[in-house]
Amino acid sequence: MIDLKGRVVLLTGASGGIGAATARILGGYGATIVAHHLGEADRGGAEAALAEVPQERRHLLAADFADNGAVDELWRAALAWAGRIDVVVLNAANLRWAGVDDDDETWDRSWSEQLQVNVVAPARLMRGAVRHWRATGGGVLITFASWNAQRGATNPAQIAYSASKGAIKAAAQTIARGYAKENILSYVLTPGIVRTRMSEEFAATQPGGEAAVTQSLAMKEWVPPHEIGELVAFLSTGRVRHLTGATLDINGATYVR
Repeated sequence: MIDLKGRVVLLTGASGGIGAATARILGGYGATIVAHHLGEADRGGAEAALAEVPQERRHLLAADFADNGAVDELWRAALAWAGRIDVVVLNAANLRWAGVDDDDETWDRSWSEQLQVNVVAPARLMRGAVRHWRATGGGVLITFASWNAQRGATNPAQIAYSASKGAIKAAAQTIARGYAKENILSYVLTPGIVRTRMSEEFAATQPGGEAAVTQSLAMKEWVPPHEIGELVAFLSTGRVRHLTGATLDINGATYVR
């Protein structure tokens, strides 16, 4: 049985999709949750995800990952509220389409925004977490990459997104190797087609739309966000220490390495 009572989790991107499902599940297992959301427009989603979690076990913080100062303040504020952070779940990400045939401005914006939000910002939180855990005796880092980081994207207009997910995957693996001896555990999750807005937007760009995407999957169904939340909860216990450094595929056997 999963028991997260007494565990403090910082979860980014908690207002919708995988993040909201994960917040509900972590809260249900007793975790204290610091839930990050982008801004006031997204606060309602995070509040709804944590509605059944007692007030003393939940705290919402807004931060725009385009601003490194806001990212640093998110870490400071989370630590100040909770006193410690045991688990960091890096779920927040940005997807901005741009392919080789787009104009230079669109191309450059796609790369700069996604590298900032998907790599630079979460890496700053990784850094803060490692510094904290080296002083407290360890912790758990769970980083969301994507199966695009493993195999590339089907749509070449996701080239920058795939590259950003590959970069943050490598950062998480480097932390795993560098700090395993200090009980800092780092896992990478690489979901496939999950029932989220981002995946639905992707499916709409494909020939045949969602129906064709579904037929291409081995299970003929999309990954439910709650299954990912359950995996995050299991890893958050810290009981699978020798799995640190692992990349865990969650795609229903469509992509098997």
